[in-house]
Amino acid sequence: MPPDLTRTELLDWHWTGMTAAASIFLASLLIAFIAHKVLFPLSLRIARRIPTNLDSRIINATRWPLNLGIIVVGGYVAVTVPEGIHPRFEALASKWIGTTALALGVLAMAMALRQVLQWYLEELANRPDQVLDQRLSPLLRRIGTVLIYGLAGLLVLDLLSINISPLIAGLGLGGLAVALAIQPTLSNLFAGTYVMTEGVVSPGDYIQLEGSVAGYVVDVGWRSTRIRTWTNNLVVIPNSKFADTIITNYNRPHPPVNIFLTCGVSYDSDLFMVERVCHEIMDQVLEEGPDGVKEYGGWFGFDSFGDSNVNFWLFLQAKDRLASFTLQSTVVQKVHERLREEGIVINYPMRTVQFSGLDAPTPLTPPAGAGIPRRLNGRPERRRRRRPLPKDLSTSPEGGESPAGPGPGSGD
Repeated sequence: MPPDLTRTELLDWHWTGMTAAASIFLASLLIAFIAHKVLFPLSLRIARRIPTNLDSRIINATRWPLNLGIIVVGGYVAVTVPEGIHPRFEALASKWIGTTALALGVLAMAMALRQVLQWYLEELANRPDQVLDQRLSPLLRRIGTVLIYGLAGLLVLDLLSINISPLIAGLGLGGLAVALAIQPTLSNLFAGTYVMTEGVVSPGDYIQLEGSVAGYVVDVGWRSTRIRTWTNNLVVIPNSKFADTIITNYNRPHPPVNIFLTCGVSYDSDLFMVERVCHEIMDQVLEEGPDGVKEYGGWFGFDSFGDSNVNFWLFLQAKDRLASFTLQSTVVQKVHERLREEGIVINYPMRTVQFSGLDAPTPLTPPAGAGIPRRLNGRPERRRRRRPLPKDLSTSPEGGESPAGPGPGSGD
């Protein structure tokens, strides 16, 4: 009771009003007790007949706030309904009791929201057809709780006759400044939400980014995605860049990976035998090895006439990305071994030059002993090249030989 009320104002509230207020308050206590002991257990029994336990969770979470709300409402009615109460006392009681009732209602809503998200996290997050996962539900729970308590705080201030308009304006300007300051973080956060809700990648998937790294997804966080490469290194990619690039996921939509091998054999080979040999090898690998998908089978076909070989391809399917490396290596080894056993040649790249209307040139054979220097004292003798003499010295004016003797190429 406020201390500024005078004695005369207190006497205005006569004993009949006090009796009525006490009766109403005791009735509210009785109703809260009955609700706690009878109505809530009955509601729980009815909720257990429903396949899900969400109703039971909400009832248990809101049990105490609703009981206290019944008592607060009873106190408000006990103060305001009886006649003779002073208007100032009534206004003061309405303000504080209304604030308490609002706080209890907000508490009940926050607890109910927490139970709903917790139920979703336990019941639906592990199902493959759901988009939200265990990382998104806690974030939604925190955001929802903060929003509920924030709005409740503003309403409480308004009930206490505190002007909240400057506060709302300040929060708007402050939020804009903070958003501009942490813009990269927010972009990564929203990109992380997109990556998680889309479900295109999950931990354990083998992915490859366009023109970038390839490896296994270790973790998809709110700010970044972590990939372990084949060199056993950890690569951290911001979600803003991860969401804008082209991603190849080798585990989606199914883990099996197709293998496409190309090869070629000589033009002199029996192509029917080549096809039969390749089919036998693929059937053997799929039947005996654990890495191939037997139901998919093996496929063979000749592709084109190449420069040196008749090209063909083999098509198989491995169980996953790791098995594709082993299966491909095994098929290459067996094809090479079997073709060599059958005498089928895989040519090296080569070209044949044909001369039209002309005889093929015969290779020039150097004369015996040409190019082999004589040895003096066990060491090869070096021959000096003789420079050709000028025309005016190599032949005399009369047509005879020069004093230096015959020039190079004279035949002597």
